[in-house]
Amino acid sequence: MTSAESVASAGSTWDESSPVTPGRLSRTGSFSEDEFFEAHQPLDRLTLFDLLENLALPQRLERLHSSFQMQTEKVRRQQMRLRSGGRTAKDKVVEEWRRRIPTADEQLDRYRKRMRQSVDRLTAKWDDSRSVTLREKISFIAGVMNVFVSGYLVGARPEWFHYWYTLQLFYFMPIRFYTYRKKQYHYFLADLCYFVNLLAMLSIWVFPGSKRLFIATYCLAFGNNAIAIAMWRNSLVFHSLDKVTSLFIHIMPCVTLHCIVHLLSDTAQATRFPAVYTIRHSPPSSPEHYTLRQMMFWASWPYAIWQLAYHVFISVRRADKIRAGRPTSFTWLRKSFAPTWIGKVVLSLPNTLQEPAYMLIQYGYALVTILPCPLWFWSRWASGLFLVSVFAWSVWNGATYYIDVFGTRFQKELEAVKRDVARWQHGEVGSIGGTPGELVSPGEGGKGLGSTLLAEESGSGSGSGNGIGSGSGAQVGDAADLRARR
Repeated sequence: MTSAESVASAGSTWDESSPVTPGRLSRTGSFSEDEFFEAHQPLDRLTLFDLLENLALPQRLERLHSSFQMQTEKVRRQQMRLRSGGRTAKDKVVEEWRRRIPTADEQLDRYRKRMRQSVDRLTAKWDDSRSVTLREKISFIAGVMNVFVSGYLVGARPEWFHYWYTLQLFYFMPIRFYTYRKKQYHYFLADLCYFVNLLAMLSIWVFPGSKRLFIATYCLAFGNNAIAIAMWRNSLVFHSLDKVTSLFIHIMPCVTLHCIVHLLSDTAQATRFPAVYTIRHSPPSSPEHYTLRQMMFWASWPYAIWQLAYHVFISVRRADKIRAGRPTSFTWLRKSFAPTWIGKVVLSLPNTLQEPAYMLIQYGYALVTILPCPLWFWSRWASGLFLVSVFAWSVWNGATYYIDVFGTRFQKELEAVKRDVARWQHGEVGSIGGTPGELVSPGEGGKGLGSTLLAEESGSGSGSGNGIGSGSGAQVGDAADLRARR
């Protein structure tokens, strides 16, 4: 039997005795004769190409081995690159951390530098000429000279004082109109205190013989305007042109009328102001000898004219702009007096009744301020003491303003320095000049020690005075400043 036949018989025996289980590898012969010869080609069928292919097998194995080595080297280099990049990133993070967290000596040096900067800033705050503008310097000089010249004219030349008042009025009012128009505060210019100054001009220069006009002007000036100095905290702050203007609007008509009524000679009164001379020298039983009831009656007429004109031209015709945010005396008072009992009463009314209620309240306020006017008119010393009192009140408000603003500013600077020193002493050197954890940088001058400052004087409103709203403009800034500081 040949070898091929033996293999064939063996294969047939395996196929018959050992069936193959599907899905599993069999230990028996599971391939046929054709498969055997396909896997093992007989020698008589080998060709030259088969021999050459067998000879190239080592080269293929070598190439495969080289490819494996190249891939291995590539993976190794990638791993080295990753480890090197990780070390580099770590070194950068460590270096950045070291750079951001200085040593104790560096922190101490920076702390000393910032302390020096803070002290220098505190010192320079008072004597640095650049912190005071040229306008404020001029305003300060003009304010001081105004007090000096006014005092001299009252004592030496009272017959010239109405000229001095008129000259200043034509100086201050255009500036007030321009600045308030620019700030959108010009509706305050329709308040009662400006109307009283207009009445004073008419009584002095246009109708000096009108007794009723003079009495009405006198009562409104010594009543509403004068009381507004104390009521709305007019302040004699020389460097602030706005505050000086507001004080002028309220007190200068009173001083002018005091000079005309009590300091002019009889001859000057009879010649220049015949209405005043007639009232002053009339017998008590004469109708021209005005009593309190007559003063209130005749003062109510120009007040009613002003109130009606204000309601028509401001509250009605400018209602859209007021609702858009344009401030007036009524809108300011409604906000500022909202927590008070009188504000709660007014705000509890319907919207259509709030403004009429406000008008009635301020008219009642005007009548109350007129009550002592007969005493001021008929007594020279009572009038003088009254004017000294309201002027001293404005000086007190100015002194309070200076102390509260500049003194508190200096105090806050020192408190900031104390806080930083306490932080440093407790080991929070890294957070000096800022919140804990904030890194210290020597160049952070703006955020350094003691950089907390009070805001400059708040934006003033107008120096207006419409009854209870007298002084609700420039006095808005004064009253708001003092309330905020309390």
